[in-house]
Amino acid sequence: MHSNIPKLYVIQAFRWFLLLMPVFVLFYEENRLGLQDIFIIQAFYSVCVICIEIPSGYFGDLLGRKRSILIGSFFASAGFSYYSISYTFYDFLIAQFLLAIGASFVSGSDIALLYDTLIQLEREGEYQRVAGKLASISNFSEGIAGLAGGALAVISLRTPLYVQTVLTILVIPIVATLKEPDRTKTDGSENSFKAILRIVRYALHGHAEVKWLILYSSLVGTATLTIVWFVQPYLKVVGMPLSLFGVSWAALQFSIGVFAINAYRIETALGRKASLIALIILASAGFFLLSHFQTMWALPFLFIFYLVRGINGPVLNDYINRVVESDIRATVLSVKSLVGRLMFTILGPIVGWVNDTYSLSDAFLVCGFTFLGFGLVFLNFLHRNKVL
Repeated sequence: MHSNIPKLYVIQAFRWFLLLMPVFVLFYEENRLGLQDIFIIQAFYSVCVICIEIPSGYFGDLLGRKRSILIGSFFASAGFSYYSISYTFYDFLIAQFLLAIGASFVSGSDIALLYDTLIQLEREGEYQRVAGKLASISNFSEGIAGLAGGALAVISLRTPLYVQTVLTILVIPIVATLKEPDRTKTDGSENSFKAILRIVRYALHGHAEVKWLILYSSLVGTATLTIVWFVQPYLKVVGMPLSLFGVSWAALQFSIGVFAINAYRIETALGRKASLIALIILASAGFFLLSHFQTMWALPFLFIFYLVRGINGPVLNDYINRVVESDIRATVLSVKSLVGRLMFTILGPIVGWVNDTYSLSDAFLVCGFTFLGFGLVFLNFLHRNKVL
């Protein structure tokens, strides 16, 4: 059981060694796609996740988190394999569908397996620290992949995908060695569809603290996910050479690693209330700053989003885990992921259209006002329900 934690670290490192990410937008553009097309593809991915996320989380609760992660790893391998031979908009949709299945079966089950492992080892009080380290590893891995991917992209923008496929396959035998922790399991006698609806109703209606933590964390997560797809267009606008795209991406990912591994320290220093309020205020401010300043010297403003991203996962997931029972934990965490994806599905194509029709600056302004407005509303409900 002790070996689960280092194995999850290794799995996370492989899963997030995303070689194509620093030039993904350029790869799409090479295949004649505009930014609106790119956001539509990512929105389609989110729709697929929305459809699969909660059933896959329930599968993990019912039949085992290890099985769920293993299935996800197989589909991730298939998705990257198909991406490497894809050239059209519709081919990319098929590849995204396979990747969405893979991500959905891993999402929630990996966090639940980690938390239940810590419970069995009587170390659940260490969750924020361990989750922060897990997030840190994923982002350091993505940062190193940014350097490697940028170098491979000089050969061709498709070369990183070939290497990515091989690395994703290597995850499968590691996942197969995980040990399922002892826990209270979902009662399989209940109709699966009814059971899923019951848990969704609990997460989004039956428990005020869980509901508003899910909505707020999802909004913050959507803000940091949206900026990911704007980083490369922003680098192009400010005149960053292609040879430095990988270095820039790596620097941003390394910063998340530093912030994530220190998330529990930051939360302890600021306190629960200040930490929660700061997340959406900082993210909104980041969009306003990028809208106004589009020069090389403004690049440090990007780190604001990666500070928020590094803190949001470990801290908010810990808050949710503390008040959710083990037998529904993966499903509830999948609900959180689903809500975030739904938000991105709605917003992504809109801001992509604003960018293509008007300007990158206008797209950033739309994001800033949207996240600030909804963030203040959600913070008000967090306050009313004594979550702050």
